[in-house]
Amino acid sequence: MKNILLIRHGQSEWNKLNLFTGFKNIELSEQGIEEANKAGQNFKNLDIKFNIVFTSELKRAQETAKIILQNLGQWDFLNNEGKIISNINLNERDYGDLTGLNKKETAEKFGEEQVHKWRRGYSDQPPNGESLEDVVRRVTKYFEEVIKPAIQSDENGNILIAAHGNSLRALLIVMNIYEPNNINSVELSTGVPIHVILKDNKFSIKD
Repeated sequence: MKNILLIRHGQSEWNKLNLFTGFKNIELSEQGIEEANKAGQNFKNLDIKFNIVFTSELKRAQETAKIILQNLGQWDFLNNEGKIISNINLNERDYGDLTGLNKKETAEKFGEEQVHKWRRGYSDQPPNGESLEDVVRRVTKYFEEVIKPAIQSDENGNILIAAHGNSLRALLIVMNIYEPNNINSVELSTGVPIHVILKDNKFSIKD
C-alpha cells in the first residue's frame, strides 16, 4: 500500500484578502505559516515521513512543503537528494483577467451566478484564463509521465504533494477518486491534508 498525502498550501496573503490569486506568486500569511507548521507536527505525531515530494512552481506551495519537511527533520536530506520536485503543471489554475480582483466585488460586478461558473464550473473559463478542465489536462500529462511512476516505485512508500485547490481537485479526478460532475463537493481547506492510498492499483481516500 502506498500513501499519498495531498495538501493545499497554507493561507497566502491574497487568500487573506479574498483575492483571485492563480499564477501570481504570493507569500504565505502568518496564518499560512502556522497551518504548515501544524500539518508538519501532525505528520510527525503520526510518524509519517516522505520519500519524495512534489510541489508547484509557486512559492506558497513550495514554502508549505519546506515547513512541513523542516518539522519532520527531512528538508535538508530530501532537498540535497533532489527528491523535492517542482513543476508548473501543479500550479493553481490561471484566473486570467480576474487575477488580483476581490472575489466579492467581482461577484457584485459580474453577478454571483457568472462568478460561480468561473470558479466552480468544469469547462467555464474566466476571461483569458483556464477552466478546471484545462488544469485537468495539464495535470493528467504530468501525473502519468512523472508522479504515477514515482508512486509505483518500490523506493517510495509515502509521497507528499503540496499544491493548490484546483490542481489538487484535478489530481483527484485523474486518480479516478472523483468525477468532473461531483468534484465541487470536495472542500480543500488551506493546510489540511487529504490522505490518498494506492492499493491493488486503485486510488482511494483513506477513512
